[in-house]
Amino acid sequence: MRGVISAAGYVPYRRLDRSEIAAFFGSGGGTGTRAVASYDEDTTTMGQTAADAALRTTPVEPEALWFATSAPAYLEKTNAAAIHAALRLDPAVNALDFGGAIRSGIGALGAALAGSGPILTVAADSRDGLPTGADEASAGDGAAAVLVGDDSDGPVLAEHLGGASRTLEITERWRTPGGSRSRTWEDRLGANVLGPAAEDAWRSALANSGLDGTGVDHLAVTGLNSRAVASALKVIGAEAGSLVESLTDSVGNTATAHPLLLLCAALEQANPGETIAVVVLADGVEVLALQATEALADHRPAAPLAAQIAAGGPVSYGRFLAWRRMVDVEPPNRPSPNRPSSSAAQRRTDWKYGFAGSRDRSSGMVHLPPARVSERGGAVDDTDPAPMAHVTGTVASFTVDRLAYSPSPPTVFAIVDFDGGGRAPLELTDVEADEVHAGMRVVPTFRRLYTADEIHNYFWKARPVRTEPVAPAAP
Repeated sequence: MRGVISAAGYVPYRRLDRSEIAAFFGSGGGTGTRAVASYDEDTTTMGQTAADAALRTTPVEPEALWFATSAPAYLEKTNAAAIHAALRLDPAVNALDFGGAIRSGIGALGAALAGSGPILTVAADSRDGLPTGADEASAGDGAAAVLVGDDSDGPVLAEHLGGASRTLEITERWRTPGGSRSRTWEDRLGANVLGPAAEDAWRSALANSGLDGTGVDHLAVTGLNSRAVASALKVIGAEAGSLVESLTDSVGNTATAHPLLLLCAALEQANPGETIAVVVLADGVEVLALQATEALADHRPAAPLAAQIAAGGPVSYGRFLAWRRMVDVEPPNRPSPNRPSSSAAQRRTDWKYGFAGSRDRSSGMVHLPPARVSERGGAVDDTDPAPMAHVTGTVASFTVDRLAYSPSPPTVFAIVDFDGGGRAPLELTDVEADEVHAGMRVVPTFRRLYTADEIHNYFWKARPVRTEPVAPAAP
């Protein structure tokens, strides 16, 4: 049996009320909210957060990590490598990027299900569009990760039953390298071409998986052409009660990540024995069919999507435009930071990316960053790694700096005391300055500090605890 061993989605904390767009420009916008990646988030950091949540609920270690996005932080350099480092995976675990196409997310998952060994598939997207345009309002930012494997690797939550694929060469949505926004043809083209392809792929998927179309308990149909999605739903003959909520009104369409995000939502809703189908319209059609197993009954997501969506906080439209560099605002008075040192980062990879300190064997003292000489007792090179990425901490003191360089001032720095030992000065994120107080409970989060000379400086910040954290699974 091969299928999903673990899965987790990630929805950024910030939400943009679409009505603010029309209030600002007099047109555009709509109803509901869209998820917005913070100024210190990109597809790499969001992908890492989803991947970490997926691995926290299982002891299974992946043998490969595949990352798909249409908005990579780097070209030529492998973005999956930073996720790999932040997860502290073994160097033998292969990390690869899957193209820049919207279809890459579901394609990577399909390839993992058809492969062998445990494979962690991660998809993330940060979506933009010109102000007042449909893409700006309907899109959303987010990520999802699905660990695929065999029942010999660990308990399978949902067995892969089969699927079907149809590839079409159609210039329906496109963006050239270096382009700042997607372009689209008239949406009727997608509906006329993708609709029949969806019907053909659906029939093949049912035959390949042995399912009866009327017996699918949870059906997710997604694509960036809403007219084509409506056409696909019609030809499939979907029943309203079986449809997985599209998350359009609360999150928006996260493009490359959306099929995996909807699969995570379906797994959170499904009961053992129920069937799940995911249909994706992008340069053709991809269909995956799965069946929940008894193991799903005992599965507890590290951070349920419903809880993440409910815990979201607002972001103003002006701040959103500044974060996306649609407008230039007056920066702080301090100069921009220098280019981060690649050689220094390489020497401290486990600290910089994995947020691992050191624990003195004789005294038990935790040093952040790691130290060769113990502050308590003076022992030299007598330490063990002290991974801190999953450790909750408490704000001991903090300062609000309105002069330091930041893409979104003011900057809030805090001294964080971690449970079980260890103290570190960390920048706080996903919080307003007037919310911060001594005693606030926080957790580490992998973020981008800044970018200088086209080098992204990734490190760890702390964010408030808004949902109950889940302890990592025992190995």
